[in-house]
Amino acid sequence: MTIYHEANSGRFLPHMPDVARCELSLRELNQMWRLIESSAKMNCPAEARLLLPAMVATRTGFAHLEQALVANLVQEKVRHVLADLGTQARYAIDILVRNLFERTADVGFLATDVELCRFVAGLDDDREQARQRLSDYRDKYTVYDEILLLDLEGRVLVQADPATPVTYSRDPLLQATLDASGYLETFRATDLRPGKSRALVYSHRMLHPETGEPAGVLCLCFNFEQEMDAIFAAYRDPSHRANMLLLDAHDRVISSADPLWIPAGVRVPTNADGHPQLLMFGGREYLVRTFCSAGYQGYPGPSGWKAQLMIPVDLAFRDHGVNSLAEVEPALMQGLLSHAQAFSPSLHDLMSSVTKTTRTIERIVWNGKVTSAANDQVNADGSHSGGINKLNTVLDQITETGERSDALFSHSIQDLYQTVLASSISEAGLTSQLLVDMLDRNLYERANDCRWWALSAQLRRGLAEPSAAQTAAIGEVLRYINSLYTVYARLFVYDRSGRIIASTGDQDAVGSSIGSDTLSRVCALRSELDHYPEPFAPSALYGGEHAYTYHAAIRHPEQSATVIGGIGIVFDTKPELLNMLHSGVAGRANMRAYFVTPEGRVLSSTDAACAPGDLLQFDTGLLAQAAEGAASVARILQHDGQYVIAACTRAAGYREFRAVDGVEQPVIAVLLQAFGPVRHELPQRASVRIERLRDTGPDFAIFYAGRTLMALRAAQIQEAVPFAKVQRTTSAGHPARLGMLDVPLAGGQKHFVWVFDLALLATGKPGTVTDNSQVMLVHQGASTIGLLVDDLHSVQQFDTIDMTESPLGGGDSALAPRLIKANQGNLLIQEIDIERLFARLRA
Repeated sequence: MTIYHEANSGRFLPHMPDVARCELSLRELNQMWRLIESSAKMNCPAEARLLLPAMVATRTGFAHLEQALVANLVQEKVRHVLADLGTQARYAIDILVRNLFERTADVGFLATDVELCRFVAGLDDDREQARQRLSDYRDKYTVYDEILLLDLEGRVLVQADPATPVTYSRDPLLQATLDASGYLETFRATDLRPGKSRALVYSHRMLHPETGEPAGVLCLCFNFEQEMDAIFAAYRDPSHRANMLLLDAHDRVISSADPLWIPAGVRVPTNADGHPQLLMFGGREYLVRTFCSAGYQGYPGPSGWKAQLMIPVDLAFRDHGVNSLAEVEPALMQGLLSHAQAFSPSLHDLMSSVTKTTRTIERIVWNGKVTSAANDQVNADGSHSGGINKLNTVLDQITETGERSDALFSHSIQDLYQTVLASSISEAGLTSQLLVDMLDRNLYERANDCRWWALSAQLRRGLAEPSAAQTAAIGEVLRYINSLYTVYARLFVYDRSGRIIASTGDQDAVGSSIGSDTLSRVCALRSELDHYPEPFAPSALYGGEHAYTYHAAIRHPEQSATVIGGIGIVFDTKPELLNMLHSGVAGRANMRAYFVTPEGRVLSSTDAACAPGDLLQFDTGLLAQAAEGAASVARILQHDGQYVIAACTRAAGYREFRAVDGVEQPVIAVLLQAFGPVRHELPQRASVRIERLRDTGPDFAIFYAGRTLMALRAAQIQEAVPFAKVQRTTSAGHPARLGMLDVPLAGGQKHFVWVFDLALLATGKPGTVTDNSQVMLVHQGASTIGLLVDDLHSVQQFDTIDMTESPLGGGDSALAPRLIKANQGNLLIQEIDIERLFARLRA
């Protein structure tokens, strides 16, 4: 059992009123156990002498369990708050880094644009045409708020945004860019963006088309604030109890979801390891979770950047007032909770310990009642001796207090199990949202890429004036682009007839043709802002695998209304989609993730048994609900023979991507987190209550065997012990024999007795050994045996008027020839005849 450090528990406990109330109740119960113990010592010391050691041990055990329960309640609550914060932080930084990776490829490609390079080199002087080209680029890649071209001296030759004019820059990033062979990533204040406190700039040198010498610098200014606002809105805690931050390498705030709370520029404490600790900031204690990015496609992101969530400890454990499990069917919830070890091992272990202690209490009371019945002396008036009456009173108090203790422990643990499940449901919904967000952001870039590359002067001129040299030049352009944009499996260009004239990857595709339907749709695209995505299906250009393929029309250089061919880009679909899904799953072995159509057709899956094109056998109602709404839907259900938490989110688009219906194929992310196989027969503990009718007549020990209530005269029973103490043996000699049990005798000696299966003897069907199984030691004369029973019930008094002959008959061989009529005859208990039992075993 994992026990949370008491000092840590004490720091968090004042902020958890429900746990504090539970702790108070536990203390009151502990005092009650002490009172019962003192009462037994004072009122019936002789009768209770055999019970007192067990009572002391039980009280001490409960005291340890009380501490363990409170510590584990605190631990689980803290752990799940940190897990929620960590999920949000990890998703936020991953989304940002994936976005910025695309910028590093964009700047490398645009810096080689022939028209722009000629303008920077002074070979063309049409400033307005250059500005229009930059504006066209910004219209397609709306993540940029400014694009500038500068000469070697820092003079601004042209910019996309005339609203913030810049004529000259002295920023050292210009010279650093000219000295570098690749891109440069800069984040700080710069005179390139006057009026802004900082800017995220991707710069790349531009080469003279004829000499190959540096001729100028391209600067792409990422719309950083807008992007961070979108990430904060998508992944910050909806209750706004926690603040989401982006930090630099020195733990200073770059961006804050709530700058009035925590402003940019301040330094904050971090918690990258996820330790359950309170960190002080601004005179207030916080729970904090910090995540760095693992990088994407070899790009690590800006050095030292990380996402962080901070929640004040006084707000961290407040109830939202929303019960996400209220509509879960009780049987489904009970089945899932039967697998509690899968999602909360420490609480499962604690509950097992509580159950074990509760069973011990019940056995103490049952044994005590049996012992008192055997030693009872009846007075002349039919009353019982005073000591026995007092002992029975003590035993009744033990029973009542044990039930209260068990109920309090069980209620507290069950509530926390549900809190854990509710947290898991919330995390699953957020993860499915992340998956479609990553997909849409990625496909947004693909749609942008094909539209922009279709404007390439080399491609337009090469198709308008076809020749071997032009075709070779087109191939070089495609290969250069593919080296920058590594997420593509193939780029290809085709002419007006649909024949592929150049391609990256294997050259078998050159000379083949695209489908006639695809060609007609590309030729029908109305403007440079339009693109055509092929239906997700197996593609010959992707080795027969399912692929996302995007197309844009290439238009004549002088006659933009005339389509002279097109460009197709084959997204490296299989590994890229799997990368997204695995990023959401994050190594959790019991979790599966899928991209599917609204009909359940699989696009990609982390489940090896579900290939693209397969139909996911899933709750179609949940898919339909997700397809109709913008929010994630999540619930507990049964799937493929497992209890699962299922979450679905429809891809709702990113920026202008999916803004128009009917262009992109609808996609739903499905997340399934399994917790264990469906249990068709859940273990149910018997709870039949027997009404007490009288205080006369012999005492009967009542128990369950073969799931049936049975009874033996209490005077014939020595005691009950857990079945775990039995030494199992083969059944040689008797089919009902299970093993041996050593019974202590006077003087410390041991005596071994055989243990038999009472259910098999009485009903012909073997009993089932469970954690509740007990062995009753029964005797006849000098002979003692052990009997396996399912569970102990109680000790009750019944008189001859409560007895009746069993209608089942069986003659002299029946082990239960009589029935006890309890609860006004509504409950029948089989009375085992001890003499017949021993006679059968001897035979």
